[in-house]
Amino acid sequence: MGGKLLAGRVAAVTGAGNGLGAAEAVALAAAGARLVLNDLPGAALETVGETIRSAGGEAVLCPGDVADFPTGEALVRRAVEAFGGLDILVNNAGVLRDRMVFAMSEQEWDAVIRVHLRGHFVTTRFATAYWRERSKATGAPVYARIVNTSSEAFLLGSAGQPNYAAAKGGIVALTLTTARGCARYGVRANAICPRARTAMTGDLMGPPPDGPDPLAPERVAPLVTYLAGPAGARITGEVFVVHSDVVAVLGPPTVRASFRAPAGQWSATELDTALAPLFTGDPPQPGFVCEDTLPLAAATFGEDR
Repeated sequence: MGGKLLAGRVAAVTGAGNGLGAAEAVALAAAGARLVLNDLPGAALETVGETIRSAGGEAVLCPGDVADFPTGEALVRRAVEAFGGLDILVNNAGVLRDRMVFAMSEQEWDAVIRVHLRGHFVTTRFATAYWRERSKATGAPVYARIVNTSSEAFLLGSAGQPNYAAAKGGIVALTLTTARGCARYGVRANAICPRARTAMTGDLMGPPPDGPDPLAPERVAPLVTYLAGPAGARITGEVFVVHSDVVAVLGPPTVRASFRAPAGQWSATELDTALAPLFTGDPPQPGFVCEDTLPLAAATFGEDR
């Protein structure tokens, strides 16, 4: 165990009962981390814990609703009680309630925002409070890594996922503010936009091909392990697209064009003169999107595309 990348480290993973969270938890354990596993109570979470332990790793369970404050508190407390501390937080828990915005119910909106965005906030709030306290007690930055799970849906304006895209865009903003606000304590916070064939995304991506699946969740786990490791000390406030054989680092938004009012205050006529040459599409298409990620690999959102 001593020669492993994460030997001696303690990692908490949400949504660890299935899919990406399970694959990430198993990979972190294989790298030497001791795991605190969160998901809703059930056999799936227990199975992942047993898988880790049967392979010689250490894992304890902390079931509960990740969007509840008591669960966030319990996650940190469980890590401290079981393993003496917390070094790594991987936020992965999520649900889908896909529908066009004009047909979406209040409950469908709230459920997705709650689990994804509030869930990321709750765990981040208690983990960063713990690391801040430890940093102040020791007088030095601590080892602290956060890997959040966003999605290309926020980059593409995914038409049938207004709730999911909004939550994933919010997670990127949360990641950036966490990276800025907690850097002095040693916290490194990054977000990934994974493509993975899981129970949650199966309807979107279709059945796996014969042979190795390029969209297997296990293809995402190496980047998560890397960002959780020592090299992650020099990476923060970044967003990665990851799937198959691809790891892409996104650039920040850019200013496409800027204008100043001729007389210091805009009129409608002056605005039209300045802006009209920039927007000539008929019909107009959303411009604030990032489709550069789509052709990164043959395996995209469904093998028939």
